[in-house]
Amino acid sequence: MEQTKALHALEPFLALTKSASSPLAAIDLINRATSAPNTYIFTELLLTPQIQSLATASASGGEYPPASYLRLLEIFSYGTYHTYTSTSSLPPLTEAQTLKLRQLSLLTLARDPTQLNYANLIQVLELSSARELENLVISAIYAGLLVGTLDPNNQLVCISSVMPLRDVAPSSVPTMISALREWSDRCTSTLSSLEKQIANIKADAAMRQKSDRDWDQRVKFMVETVNDIPGKDERTGRRVGNRKGGGGEAVKRGWQLEDLDNGEMDVDDDADGDLVERGNARLKKRGTGGVR
Repeated sequence: MEQTKALHALEPFLALTKSASSPLAAIDLINRATSAPNTYIFTELLLTPQIQSLATASASGGEYPPASYLRLLEIFSYGTYHTYTSTSSLPPLTEAQTLKLRQLSLLTLARDPTQLNYANLIQVLELSSARELENLVISAIYAGLLVGTLDPNNQLVCISSVMPLRDVAPSSVPTMISALREWSDRCTSTLSSLEKQIANIKADAAMRQKSDRDWDQRVKFMVETVNDIPGKDERTGRRVGNRKGGGGEAVKRGWQLEDLDNGEMDVDDDADGDLVERGNARLKKRGTGGVR
């Protein structure tokens, strides 16, 4: 959101480049753009032909050569306040330009949390006190440039996120390309390793499925073999099972026949008992012994 806002703030100055036909007009445009509120991205302005022409423009009678203003705009694009102070022959900054360049420098320094202690920031930003540093950080937070907190007890500035408002210095492009290539190689290696692991998992799963199928077939064969072997039912003592694998049904029929036979035998036993008692009674009448 802040990036879009910054781009919109730069649009009027991009439109004015069409009429900046002289070095003085281009220099004035740079001073106005770097001093205006909400302008934090300068790449599009820096790449315009009118601004780039300052690199070869002849001195126009000013105190500083035109190329120094081009260098100043480059520092606002991807440099820091320390870059400005360590570069000679640059035009002086206004109060608004100084504040903005220090705010942008905070975004760059936030890449390395080890640099965000009070002592280092006061030194690289050339501030006079911790209070001045805290006011700078607060102004950057309210401007939407970063999200962070102050830790006066530990003398630290804790920055959790920054807006993407800084441009990439041309000298850092090869380093970025190298880092991206290394990252790409690591991704390729990781993907290759994952593919191998997936292939091994699929192979193991296929082996387990085959093993389960073989075990099921073996169990089925063993069950059929056991059923084909003739044997005796434990309750009836009768032989069950046959060569055609009918042992299971035979066992069921054996249980049914047993129940039926037991019932019939109970009836027969009662009938035989009555006959024996009748025979004994007749024999007693005749004077002979009964059947025991």
